[in-house]
Amino acid sequence: QVQLVESGGGLVQPGGSLRLSCAASGSIFSINAMGWYRQAPGKQRELVAAITSGGITNYADSVKGRFTISRDNAKNTVYLQMNSLKAEDTAVYYCKVVRTTIYGTRDYWGQGTQVTVSS
Repeated sequence: QVQLVESGGGLVQPGGSLRLSCAASGSIFSINAMGWYRQAPGKQRELVAAITSGGITNYADSVKGRFTISRDNAKNTVYLQMNSLKAEDTAVYYCKVVRTTIYGTRDYWGQGTQVTVSS
């Protein structure tokens, strides 16, 4: 099992910045991709950004140039630096890690952290 603990959410004004963190513990070997998703009220959960164990990144078009995903493999932690925040970035942000073993691939999700962008 993998446990994920997220932190860093909160209330920020438009144009502001936040940094989300997600620390993995437990059976952390064989974790490959790590990423952030978000879900706004009344909308489906969507991918925000993802990063492979080799550092290859992928971003939603809506956040390109504003958000940066990174990971510290020594700390088993993934980060999401969010700059130039907009009201439409308001959502619950979830961390997800993908772990692959000889038994198959499994996704693990964090509990979510609220990000509210409002003046």
